[in-house]
Amino acid sequence: MSTFEAIILALIQGLTEFLPISSSAHLILPSQVLGWQDQGLAFDVAVHVGTLTAVVFYYRQQVGELLVGWFGTFRGQYTESSRLAWFIIWATVPAGLAGLFGGDLLENYGRSALVIATTTIVFGLLLWYADRRASEKAALETLTLRQAMFIGIAQAIALIPGTSRSGITITAGLLLGLTRTDAARFSFLLSIPVITLAGGYKGLQLAQQAEPVAWSLVLIGMVVSFLAAYLCIKLFLQVIERMGMLPFVIYRLALGALLFFMFL
Repeated sequence: MSTFEAIILALIQGLTEFLPISSSAHLILPSQVLGWQDQGLAFDVAVHVGTLTAVVFYYRQQVGELLVGWFGTFRGQYTESSRLAWFIIWATVPAGLAGLFGGDLLENYGRSALVIATTTIVFGLLLWYADRRASEKAALETLTLRQAMFIGIAQAIALIPGTSRSGITITAGLLLGLTRTDAARFSFLLSIPVITLAGGYKGLQLAQQAEPVAWSLVLIGMVVSFLAAYLCIKLFLQVIERMGMLPFVIYRLALGALLFFMFL
């Protein structure tokens, strides 16, 4: 992998991790169109670390409050932050179980261009429907455990390539009546344990292989994905407050149509 390829792939990962437009739909293009080879485990771990660092840094104050609140429950102290922390943990369980028992199956049979093109369009239309019907009357502080689990189950569905983890969790939040900003905020906070688990699993795989690591490319991937993800979160929250989800829906429909045109 060249330095140029590393930068482009890290940009794609950093941007698509949090935008509701599907990372798998974008990562298929360099490999299929340009013939780029798989970036390898070390680079994959690097971009996971970069995106994880970005979301933790952006929400660093709330993440700190969530951690303090969560540890406080073991001393009998219950706060709004501890409640939300437990909701995030429980909502992560469906994706963890789905990844554990069905991840390899989806990885082997779900990454076809047809599947990715279809899910890109279908879940893009679902995002449009949720955004149009959104009441935006509920705040994150009113979220119940049942609603959190609903979003968590939606996150598990995102293991199907082309779905978009952020896209489907934001869709679920909007269907529950959350404001666009709070739906996105819960989606981003919910990404922290999932990215940690995925990066940790890949890190264990990396530790068991004896292949040499191009550390310069790893560093590039980590830094570029961090910068791209951080700016993405900041700009995305500004865009949805003014324009809603329509720009991303249109983009998904166009991308899905392009994939159908190219690979069918």
